[in-house]
Parts: sequence; C-alpha cells; structure tokens
Amino acid sequence: MSVGTGGANRALRERDAPRAPAPRRGGPAELGVDPDELPDGLVVADEHGRVICFNAAAQRITAVPAADALGQRLEKALPLEDLEGRRWWQLTDPYGGLAIRVRQPERNLLLPGGREVLVSARYVRAEPTGPVRRVVVSLRDTEARRRTERSHAELIATVAHELRSPLTSVKGFTATLLAKWERFTDDQKRLMLETVDADADRVTRLIAELLDISRIDSGRLEVRRQPVDMGAAVGRHIQAYVAAGQPADRFLLRVEQPLPALWADPDKIDQVLSNLLENAVRHGEGTVTIDITATASPREGEDTGTSVTVSDEGPGIPEESMNRVFTRFWRGSKRGGTGLGLYIVKGIVEAHGGTITVGRGPQGGAEFRFTLPVAAPAYLT
Repeated sequence: MSVGTGGANRALRERDAPRAPAPRRGGPAELGVDPDELPDGLVVADEHGRVICFNAAAQRITAVPAADALGQRLEKALPLEDLEGRRWWQLTDPYGGLAIRVRQPERNLLLPGGREVLVSARYVRAEPTGPVRRVVVSLRDTEARRRTERSHAELIATVAHELRSPLTSVKGFTATLLAKWERFTDDQKRLMLETVDADADRVTRLIAELLDISRIDSGRLEVRRQPVDMGAAVGRHIQAYVAAGQPADRFLLRVEQPLPALWADPDKIDQVLSNLLENAVRHGEGTVTIDITATASPREGEDTGTSVTVSDEGPGIPEESMNRVFTRFWRGSKRGGTGLGLYIVKGIVEAHGGTITVGRGPQGGAEFRFTLPVAAPAYLT
C-alpha cells in the first residue's frame, strides 16, 4: 500500500510541478538588443494604448522626442493619417476592432505636416481572439524608396527619349520608300536604307543597355568565362576606330609581358573596352593610351590579375564629379549619350569580381583603370 501511495504522490507532484516555459522567439529585450540600435522606428503601446517604447529611429522619423511620446496615448504620440486625410487609429481601432486581427500590413501613411512614412503594425494577444496586450508599430522613412522610384522613372524617360529619335527616322524613311519607291535612284535608296540600318542598331544598343541595367540591379548579370587575350581585344577596337577615320597615331597600346592567363566573358569585356575607348575618343583629346599590365588580383586567394588603363590628354573630369562618374545618367559633356555606359561598365567589372577606378591621367586627361582577377575555372586549378 505504501508503495502505491508513494507512486501516487510522485505522480501528483509531477503533475503539479511548474513546467518550463515553451521556447519563444525573443524580442529586442530577450536578445539583448537596445531598441535604439534598430534601423527602423519602433513604437510599442501597452494594453491600455499608452506608449511604452519610442526608439531613436522613431524620434528621427517623426521629429517627436521620446520624452514627449512615452506615456501618451498611441493616437496622440503617433497621429497618423491615410492618404485621404482620415485618422488611421480611428479607422483600424486595434484595441476594439476585430478580435481575430493580428497585424496591419505595411502601407504609406502621413505624419503631421504631410511627411510620408511606411507603417506596419502587430497586435500581440495573450491568446487567440483575446484582448490586445501590445501594439508594436514599425516605421520606415520613404526617402530611399522615393529615390529608387525617381531613378526608375528617369531611366524610363531617358530611354523613351533616346528611342524616339531613331524610331521616328526609321518610320519616316520606310514610309517614304514604300510610298515613292520608283521616284528614287538606287544611290538614294541605299543611303536611306543605310540610315535605317544604323538607327536600328542604335535601338538594339539601347535595349541591350536597358536589359544590362535590369540584370545589374537585380544581381543576375551572368558571366560566361572563356580565355581572353586582352591585348588582341584592345587591338580590334583600335583597328575599328582607324577604319572609321581616326588617325592611327592617336592610339598608343602598351602591353606588358608576360600577362597571366585571363578567364572572362569576351562579349562583356568588349562592351567595357568599347565604352571606355569611346569616352576617350569622344570626350578626350590628344593621344589615347591603353596600358595592359599584370597586377595584384582584387580577389582574395588569388595572386595575380590583369589591369587595363585607358587615359587621354583632354581636360579630364572635374574633381567634384569623380564620385558620380559611375552613377546612372552621369554625362561628362553635353555631346549626347544616355549617361548609362559607365554605370554598366562598373556593373560588368564587378560581376567579374574586379574593380574600376577613375582619376587624372599623366597628361591631365581622364584615366580609367579596371582590374580583373584571372578567375581560372576550378577544373583547371
């Protein structure tokens, strides 16, 4: 009997003993994070709707000192309105609204004075459909998103403007040829068709630039590595310029030997060289010098890389503009162009694991220098 009683007592003690709490996701306090260290604004209200946390980012975004917000009613400390001017907390009613609601998705709201912020909220309940114990509000400044949206809008406007001119020309010449074919001589027809062909190439280049920017921005620019002879690649571009009428003595190519075997995407390297040489020829003056040398690799774990420097003897790039050279829509002069070429160049070089810099050349002109790792495929190392 005593054994049975002891077993029953043990069972009762085990049943009544306090159990360890189930693990739960820690908030900033549990994780040892100061709310003021969070990058986003954090506002927390208790079960009575009074603010108990108002971090440094919330102060910066709302321009309300934490001392003024703490202890205030949530709707007073954070008087948000929607884009139609309606008071947000009256619309959502977190404490008296639907008992099954647990959050508010992110949306644009307005602070006093019309400043726009991105707001999301979480309703913390002790149990499903129970009363709200906490309202946790996240605030984000919209300035970075606005800059991105403005950049995208400017890109669309620029490309649309650049496309309009060649398409207008193509449409005009083709319509004229179709309507009055018999009236033109063969030479006139050839001239118009050559113009149409050149404008079609221009449209193709613009579309390719747009696709490249999309891939660079999304991190999806693919690099198909093959052995690349950098000296021969530069030589082909120089020959094309000479064939187009540039004097041969305007270009000086210097190749340091021996160069390390370079694995890169030949088409994209041609695109980089084309942009840099075109900038030097169009915007620079005097001799265009191209130096190809072996150098330290920009990538950790590799000893050698290949460096290409393109410099001219023109006026160069103003010091105050050098930090903007590789941004979208930067133009060194008013002589045309979309201002996208150097942005794409930087994206291609970085997709190869390389680096690119701009400075002043020995003769005072612009100097662009990009360095690529040798990047031999794994099966060759």
